[in-house]
Amino acid sequence: MGGMGRDYNGGYAELVSVPKAHVFAFQSNLPWSVLGAVPEMFQTVSGSLNEALEVKPNEVLMIRGGTSSIGLLACQLAKHYGLTVISSTRNPSKIDFLKSNGADYVVIDKGAIKNQVRELFPFGVHKVLELIGGTTLKDSLKCIGKKGVVCMTGILGNSWTMDEFTPMGDIPSLGKLTVYMGESGNLDEEKLQDFLTAIENKKIEIKIDRVFKLNQVAEAHFLMESNQAKGKLVVEI
Repeated sequence: MGGMGRDYNGGYAELVSVPKAHVFAFQSNLPWSVLGAVPEMFQTVSGSLNEALEVKPNEVLMIRGGTSSIGLLACQLAKHYGLTVISSTRNPSKIDFLKSNGADYVVIDKGAIKNQVRELFPFGVHKVLELIGGTTLKDSLKCIGKKGVVCMTGILGNSWTMDEFTPMGDIPSLGKLTVYMGESGNLDEEKLQDFLTAIENKKIEIKIDRVFKLNQVAEAHFLMESNQAKGKLVVEI
């Protein structure tokens, strides 16, 4: 996120001074309501899939937290790369929504999904994008096959730490656990421009649940924390 809201203010500012390294030029006819949803989503998803998980065509990817904005975009990019995708959700009513976003399989997450994943792929999946965090990480590690990789990118479960984590018991033999805490250095203008062009050409769809005005910020946060949104929430200044 370039430190905005942490190292310096500006999250809800019309004008803000930011480090030059965090600024990328682009050309696009997309509206600001779409452009505003792009940077953090694309940086996080691209870095997680390409840099951390090093996904390859024909692999199976499981996305833990599939209905989040990051999970939705990760599914589309993974399908674009030629992977088979499993997405998880706690809400059965979102199954059709996830499949319409490109997921090949959807599992209902009640805290443990290892058995459901193993029923689909008895030998485990190649890669797991963990967006829930510490509360489900141990179970996600049980979903990977030989030399599989789990990347923890999100903490939607609101837990930064884990209790009683035993590396030589919780990480499968030959399995790999990594994290992605990306920064602007993981991106370049060419990748960003290619992504924006793909959106304009309707090859990738940014899932935006709702666009708010500045005086609706409180309502936007309430919707986000209620876990009812189906996609990104955008606030226009």
